[in-house]
Amino acid sequence: MLIEKIIGNLGDQEEAVGKRMEWVELDWEELSKRILRTETTAGTDIALRIDQEAPLQYGDLLFEDEERVIAIRTKMEPVLVIRPRTMTEMGKAAFELGNRHTPSLIVEDEIVVRADHTLVPLLDEVGVPYESTERRFKQPFKYRGHSH
Repeated sequence: MLIEKIIGNLGDQEEAVGKRMEWVELDWEELSKRILRTETTAGTDIALRIDQEAPLQYGDLLFEDEERVIAIRTKMEPVLVIRPRTMTEMGKAAFELGNRHTPSLIVEDEIVVRADHTLVPLLDEVGVPYESTERRFKQPFKYRGHSH
């Protein structure tokens, strides 16, 4: 099945009423791709050739008919969720992550980074609380260019 445009977005809705839900599960890096060949969770072969500048988003609706809905969601990925208790801990965590050029998402009172075994001893040394878990990223990380 060739998909050339996004026809809507389901948001955080995980199922369609009265229809079979099929997901195209992507890594967060794949959200930025325009051409991609993959399968849905039900085994439907999908070829994406999207002509849009914005990256794909969690919940993007690719196909819908009377029986089924096909949408995008991200794969569960191992992450470290860092929860600084004070501004000092926030500053230390942000400095160390930035110094290592670690892509990070800041959501409410959390810093979420992809799991990296080298960050664990660093966070222990700095004394910032964190937990290892799994999450789905809703959007790709934004890289900002820089030079030294």
